[in-house]
Amino acid sequence: MKQIAVEIGVKESTLGNWLRTYRAKHPAVPDPAGARDPVSWQEHQKALAENAKLKAEVEFLGKVSAFFAAKQR
Repeated sequence: MKQIAVEIGVKESTLGNWLRTYRAKHPAVPDPAGARDPVSWQEHQKALAENAKLKAEVEFLGKVSAFFAAKQR
C-alpha cells in the first residue's frame, strides 16, 4: 500500500482510510490480497512446463509465419 500511495501522491494513511471506507460500503467485494490460495509445488511446476511449451509453440509459429511470408514475395 505504501508504494501505491507514493505512486498516486497521497499519504499511506489517507489511502488506508479510503480503502477502509470503500470496504465498509462494499462488503461483498472480496479482498484481492486474501483471495489468492497457495498452489502446490506440483501445480506450480505443471504451470511452468505448460508456459514453456506455449512459448515454444509461439516461437515456432512465428518462424513458420516468417517463412511463408518470405516465400510469397
